[in-house]
Amino acid sequence: MIHASFMFRIAVGVSGVLIIGAAAFAQTPAPAPAAPASGLPPTATINTPGYPAAGPADPALRVLTLPGGKKVHVLPATLETTQWGWFDNSQPPVLRVHSGDTIVMETMMHSHNQVVPGVTIEQIKKLRTDFPGRGPHTLTGPIYIEEAQPGDVLKVRLNKIIPRAYATNFNVPGMFGQFPSVFQDGQVKYMYLDLDNMTTEFLPGIVLPVRPFPGTLGVARKEPGRYSSVPPGEYAGNMDIRDFVAGTTLYVPVHVPGALLWSGDSHAGQGNGEVNLTAIETAYKELNITVEVVKGKPLDFPRIETPKSWITMGFDQDLNKAWAQVKAQTVKFLSEQRGVSAEQAAKLMTSVSDCRVSQVVNIKKGVHCLNPKNVRDKEDMERPAKETPKYYVSHAKDPDLNKAMNEASMGMIKFLESEKKIARLDAYGLASVAMDCRVGAISDAEKNVHCVMPKSIWAANAGKR
Repeated sequence: MIHASFMFRIAVGVSGVLIIGAAAFAQTPAPAPAAPASGLPPTATINTPGYPAAGPADPALRVLTLPGGKKVHVLPATLETTQWGWFDNSQPPVLRVHSGDTIVMETMMHSHNQVVPGVTIEQIKKLRTDFPGRGPHTLTGPIYIEEAQPGDVLKVRLNKIIPRAYATNFNVPGMFGQFPSVFQDGQVKYMYLDLDNMTTEFLPGIVLPVRPFPGTLGVARKEPGRYSSVPPGEYAGNMDIRDFVAGTTLYVPVHVPGALLWSGDSHAGQGNGEVNLTAIETAYKELNITVEVVKGKPLDFPRIETPKSWITMGFDQDLNKAWAQVKAQTVKFLSEQRGVSAEQAAKLMTSVSDCRVSQVVNIKKGVHCLNPKNVRDKEDMERPAKETPKYYVSHAKDPDLNKAMNEASMGMIKFLESEKKIARLDAYGLASVAMDCRVGAISDAEKNVHCVMPKSIWAANAGKR
């Protein structure tokens, strides 16, 4: 135990409505990354020495017929169809589709598929230090949706996700993550993904569920120029919301003609917090999505729809401001859904909305809240302050939400080291992929964070799941 306004409505039947509205972010564009001194630049064509180049792909040959006569667009992940670590709204599209179409895309591992089993942490660090100004993510796209125009909303449904058979978790020594000054030594771990049982063994006897979701899925920013893929924003992007799994839908505002949709940073699972920088990082053999353009219902911040909930979100470098943003979004949603005042909605939020720390490592930290579609329901409000039959718990409170999150998450890492006898870098990694940090009671004087670790991931407790 440890003690440490834009608005629009989309009908959801008897369950309620989706309410959108938030302030946009402004950022300074990252400088365009230089091509590598050796190896292939991001848009190069791979040629066999002594033979001519094959030439550009024929877009018509990316439309395949399915059983029953339906058609689907297929987008392989190649050097021609991906970018390494940046968004740019002037990037020519690699695929053009129509509203209502289905796309089956592949994704790569980080740094144009250079982070794969066998690559050391020293090599991974070099991939970051040698190419500043970009993120580590390999992004498939952009995809141009013909009907999409600025002011529209792009609806992206995740139909199916099939990962590769392996994944990785790593912390870059002394550079990134929640505690770079504490963990100045780095580590990389590779894991086998058992896709029959949808599990992976992180350490001997510690088995995690595999719940794949795209860490990054978003549209082009409205600002011209080249921007790092790391910070999320009103364009969605690197949201790292682990509830965004197959069967859920993203609604995101369109900022440029065609929307320009990208995806990458593919995950097989993640903790709420993602504290050591990475989740269970993988690549997708199939990310199957359907896109639809929503006209006449403007939106200025993303929302996610799950079978039971609407997810609101907030991002900022300061976790307190990220909380203020997600609270404003959630209050708007509940006010419109329930037909109550903003003051009543704010009180209601404390009893029906489930708010979690999405991540604290993407320059802009994230908080998201799950809000029930059915007005008679409420989300998981369990916020333990000490160990329970289901969870190991670390709880902290502070007037500063950043400090409360730091203390609670470090408390869990120290617990894993001292009580579960897990090596310090493994404890940091396990916290990143399995810890669930939940926002508790919030006031000006005190902000609470409750980080829980499910006991069920220990194989000895498997029968108790």
